[in-house]
Amino acid sequence: MAASRRSISIRSISRSFTASAWPRTRRRAVRPSRSEPCAQRIFGKAGLAARLFCLRGLVIDDPAGFIRANTRLLAVPHAPEIRLHLADEATALWQKTEDELGEIGLPPPFWAFAWAGGQALARYVMDNPDLVRGKTVLDVATGSGLVAIAAAKAGARAVIAVDIDDFAEVAVGMNAGANGVAITARTGDPTGSDEGWDVILAGDICYQRDMTDAMTAWLGPLAASGRTVLIGDPGRTYLPRERLTKLAEYQVPVTRALEDMEVKRTSVWSLDR
Repeated sequence: MAASRRSISIRSISRSFTASAWPRTRRRAVRPSRSEPCAQRIFGKAGLAARLFCLRGLVIDDPAGFIRANTRLLAVPHAPEIRLHLADEATALWQKTEDELGEIGLPPPFWAFAWAGGQALARYVMDNPDLVRGKTVLDVATGSGLVAIAAAKAGARAVIAVDIDDFAEVAVGMNAGANGVAITARTGDPTGSDEGWDVILAGDICYQRDMTDAMTAWLGPLAASGRTVLIGDPGRTYLPRERLTKLAEYQVPVTRALEDMEVKRTSVWSLDR
């Protein structure tokens, strides 16, 4: 996955809100040496064991506390059996622009929203549990972990949720706990890998051409080898319809500030072999 996983900006949902107003957020300045990248200085060469998050010289050293302070545990509109830590109009996170997020050390928090494609895919999986029951499932670009949680609730034997954002890994763990399911959350780019998953689920991955091309180039051979590959998408520009078979269509409640409408027609597709 490319680092700019989704090109949609949360700037459109932003209003003025000063960094000092963020409740209970712990921050501290970091001054890395010129020869030592900030992330390496904090995390060490061994990895992310310290669980600190760095951008533009600032660190949020309690990501779970940050998430709790800036989201609410809410039912997902199209899959109300699932509750997630989400940002909405009542939370400070909702008000931030991308520039303000960068200034306090936070990439755009895609993990804090229930996107249309993920909602549709979660609904489809829960309504068709035989797709995942007893199987190993990978949820790609997991964000909040919504689709992974749906797979776990539907009886998957094991569920792995992966995203390029470190905060998503923490959010997935918190959301899995809130829903009483076990999920292995990871940070990284899974493209090019194959750990033998039976089912690969991908919601909202067609925001950018380069990302869509990279994902389909990776997912295509997996589908050709007999794996089930499902994509949830509300008709984004780069959706490769010529390679897909529509399985279901839903009218998914969404937030107007995110999608410019309150209900979005969203489909679940199977990637052809």
